[in-house]
Amino acid sequence: MPMAMKNQKVHRLVDQMSQNATRDDVKHESYVREAIESGLSDSREGRTRDVHVVREKYGLPA
Repeated sequence: MPMAMKNQKVHRLVDQMSQNATRDDVKHESYVREAIESGLSDSREGRTRDVHVVREKYGLPA
């Protein structure tokens, strides 16, 4: 993503946050949004795993 677009996204994010938000709050919110967008993209592209397979792999109950 070009830097100008990233800057615009950050500005929009900051505008939506409380005036008391810290730099760490902005970094956390940015990280969470990026992780969600990445997961949605993976889902749209079919890059998913069945939950039962993942649970079995990590020894979790079904």
